[in-house]
Amino acid sequence: MKDMVAQLEQEGVEDEEVYETMGCWCETNDKLKTKAIADEERMISDLVASIEGFTANVARLNVEIANLEKESAKNSQALDTATALRKKELAEFNAEEKESLQTISSLKSAVIALSKHHGASMLQAESSTAEMQQVKIDVAVEHILRKHSDMLTPKQIKLAKSFMQHDAKAPASGEIFGLLKQMKETFETNLANSQKDDAQSEKEYQDMKAAKESEIQAGNELADTKTQELAGADEKNAQDKENLENTRADLAADTEFLADLKDRCQNMDQEYEERTKTRQLEIQATSKALAFLSSDEAHDLFSKTFNFVQVRAKTHSNRRAMVSKALMHAAEKFQDPRLSTLATQARMDAFAKVKKSVEDMIEKLLKEQKDEIKHKDFCIEEINSNERDTEMKERDRSDLEAKIDDLTSTIDKLTKEIDGLKAQIAELQLQMKRAGEDREKQNKEFQDVIADQRATQKLLEAALGILKGFYDKAALVQQSASTKAVSGQAPPPGFKSYEKNEKSGGVMGMMQAIIDDARNMQAEAIRGEESSQKAYENFVIDSNDAVTEKSKAVVDLSEQRARTEHDKVRAETEHEQTMEEIESLMNANADLHKACDFTLKNFELRQTARIDEVDALRQSLALFSGASFAAFLEHQ
Repeated sequence: MKDMVAQLEQEGVEDEEVYETMGCWCETNDKLKTKAIADEERMISDLVASIEGFTANVARLNVEIANLEKESAKNSQALDTATALRKKELAEFNAEEKESLQTISSLKSAVIALSKHHGASMLQAESSTAEMQQVKIDVAVEHILRKHSDMLTPKQIKLAKSFMQHDAKAPASGEIFGLLKQMKETFETNLANSQKDDAQSEKEYQDMKAAKESEIQAGNELADTKTQELAGADEKNAQDKENLENTRADLAADTEFLADLKDRCQNMDQEYEERTKTRQLEIQATSKALAFLSSDEAHDLFSKTFNFVQVRAKTHSNRRAMVSKALMHAAEKFQDPRLSTLATQARMDAFAKVKKSVEDMIEKLLKEQKDEIKHKDFCIEEINSNERDTEMKERDRSDLEAKIDDLTSTIDKLTKEIDGLKAQIAELQLQMKRAGEDREKQNKEFQDVIADQRATQKLLEAALGILKGFYDKAALVQQSASTKAVSGQAPPPGFKSYEKNEKSGGVMGMMQAIIDDARNMQAEAIRGEESSQKAYENFVIDSNDAVTEKSKAVVDLSEQRARTEHDKVRAETEHEQTMEEIESLMNANADLHKACDFTLKNFELRQTARIDEVDALRQSLALFSGASFAAFLEHQ
């Protein structure tokens, strides 16, 4: 009773500690869960909007891909139809061409034969050569009548048949010669027209085929691009849906937890008060009972009751001792504390209770034996399955790592190619810029040269004009003065005649030479400017073409790199998942070995020991029925 009072007081202290801990827990988790719920509600709203956007995008892409596939199928069908029609037309043309060539050959032979004897009757010839020529003519005429009678008039048909019958009244060979020659020319003309039409048909078919194949390729490439975009949208949509489901589950769990938290924390004060009050009452009652049991009256009552129990228990003490000794012997042999407990119970409890315990223990041991067999089979199967799964996942991991390395190498290679092309584009653009600056500088120099040469020409031409005008006028004056007649007294000596400066001719010639040089330089500068401008324009055109080609290559390589990066991300995701699965398998394997190694290692030993233990328990049961302890020991 004293221990009970002490235990109740200790429980009061423990309740106080729990109360304080619970209060701190309530406050902390209330704040955390309230914030978590708000975050999850906001995340759900964002995910719902994102899913709606992805769903609409997926629907749009599905429609566009279906339309592209339908258009591609339509173009393929049109191409197949045109190809079949072209094959049919070609077969018909080949047959018609072959027939025409045969006909022309026959007509040509006949015309040649008739031309050798034109003007004479072939029917009157008696030589072997004439007979052979007649045969050729007959064959040609027969071929015409059989194959192309629709091209002849009734009169011509009658003429041909009469000729073939070698009738004396048949028309002269000249008429047949004219008919066959006309038909040969007609067939040759028709054949040439047919060949020209077939060549045109072939060209039109090849143009149509190229156009359709281009459309099909463009449609397929666009469909592939949209399919990749669709796959990305589907994947992101699935991820958002999974995140939405997980977030809703977290929100429900957090909401439920918060509601339970509030209920539990609201009732905590009342529960603590009630527990404290109840414990105080229990302590008071226990203290009163302890005081009563400690009184002299209670002591006398206990003594009488104890003596009565001793007398009653004496009759069963010997058998209890035997059973207890047998159970203790088995407990020492099998190191089973449950047998020690039974041995103690055999000394203190009634036989029926101990016997029931022994029977329960036997049943429990047999059940443990079966369970251990099942556990062993389970362990072997699960460990083997785990090792197989781990080996397969390791193989997948190795394949994925090789794939990731290959994709990484491809991405690096594409990146270097793209950077190289961009550098080339930048260099081309820089060269065009420098070429433009140089062209502008050259043009300015050209303008300066032209201006200088024109100014020089203008200045020298003006000076030369002045000199020429002066010397021409001086010569005229001198000529006028010399023509006047002298009359009267002779005048005093006048001026000497004005002679042209002996160097004036050289100066004006030099001036004229400079003017001519200036004109030649001007013309050369114009030709050089035109040549430089043409070269600059060609350089710009070539450079722009190169920039366009390299820019297209950059776009193509960038798309290829984007697809490769997408494949790499997918492979890395699969690799990460595989590593997680391998780690999970390894953890499971460790747990299996932790749970199974002892059983697998000691299975046979434990099974044998448990069988022996069951046999010992059954022998102890026999002691309850009167078997001798010596027989029990002999069996052991």
